[in-house]
Amino acid sequence: MRIAMLSYHTCPLATLGGKDTGGMNVYVRDLSHQLGALGVQVDVFTRSQDEHVPHVLHELGFGNRVVHIPAGPETPLPKAELSRYLPQFVEGIVDFADQKGFKYDLLHSHYWMSGLAALELKKVWQVPVVHMFHTLGKMKQRVARSATEAEGEYRIIGENRVLKEVDRVVAATPAELAQLQWLYQADVSKIQVIPPGVDLSRFYPIPMDEAKEYIGIRPCDRMMLFVGRIEPLKGLDVLFKAIAIMRQNGLWERTPFCLAVIGGNEDGEPEIRGSEQERLSTMRSEYGLEDLVAFLGKKSQDTLPYYYSAAEIVVVPSHYESFGMVALEAMACGTPVVASNVGGLAYLVQDGITGCTVPVDEPQLLAECIASLLSDSELRAKMGKQAAEFAKAFGWELIANRMIDLYRSVLSSPRPVS
Repeated sequence: MRIAMLSYHTCPLATLGGKDTGGMNVYVRDLSHQLGALGVQVDVFTRSQDEHVPHVLHELGFGNRVVHIPAGPETPLPKAELSRYLPQFVEGIVDFADQKGFKYDLLHSHYWMSGLAALELKKVWQVPVVHMFHTLGKMKQRVARSATEAEGEYRIIGENRVLKEVDRVVAATPAELAQLQWLYQADVSKIQVIPPGVDLSRFYPIPMDEAKEYIGIRPCDRMMLFVGRIEPLKGLDVLFKAIAIMRQNGLWERTPFCLAVIGGNEDGEPEIRGSEQERLSTMRSEYGLEDLVAFLGKKSQDTLPYYYSAAEIVVVPSHYESFGMVALEAMACGTPVVASNVGGLAYLVQDGITGCTVPVDEPQLLAECIASLLSDSELRAKMGKQAAEFAKAFGWELIANRMIDLYRSVLSSPRPVS
């Protein structure tokens, strides 16, 4: 079986923590790698964003490739501009396949723009399309707090077309299935729930003292951790407010801690760092949290298990998450998670068992939850063990086999003749 995997707007090999790099990158990379281990050939096609990076890279293992297709300027572009270069992207993929003499059995697209590209390739190759949205425009519209955060109508139109015309949709959680049915009136008969996986060979519990030594903090230091893109949707401002409340209530004096923020750029000019990080830096100063909150910038995936294992808890205060890859990685490392009770996080984090969930945008309740965990080492240890055990059900081999079963089901299903 040969699969053409489409990740148009972001490369699965990109460094995590940037504006458009996060859980989806990890998903595409790790799924493709595991499919290769199970004998499925995968070529991941993405738009070239750097002319100095080779167009074909063999970094997925098992002969599978990432193919960077020139489509428009080979530089990062705002998402609103990317759709105009989709025809060039499709043409480049067709040319690559023709030059190599490849025939693909199935297309698996990620994010709505990749879905539109897949529909054009479907016409050319007459093969089925499996699609995963990762985030939904209408959900992002519902949680947007300003016009600049809202998604354009062009995305909603694109998502509706993808939903209507692809052969099968993969939803990460039952919550996403409900959102597709409720907000988009999607045909649920062609939606299947398959959660993302976690690389258990990389994310596993590391003794805390060894993890702290690796990242360079003292054994006595106590660290909370946030990992993710620096954008309003991720709710870091709510976490800052919660920390300010905890300090006002005297918790810091009783059990000192710090918050490490992984993501964004820790230094550089304001335009490089990003407006949200500048806003958060100002908020940190206004709340007097300079000594408690450290922006660490981007970190490689290889170092994240050490940070997760060194942390007392990992906090995911998002306003919306279709799944919550950070929460799953942290739990696989045996670290309790405090998360907003939204989207995939409500499905993933078991309240009172692997961590705790709190209502979204409630800093007082978030502070109380964090304080209760920081004050109880036995409870953290118990939750951490339960979290690591829970994460084993999401190992990539199990998840990839479920995806292969879906591929086979789609390929064996009769399709209308175009």
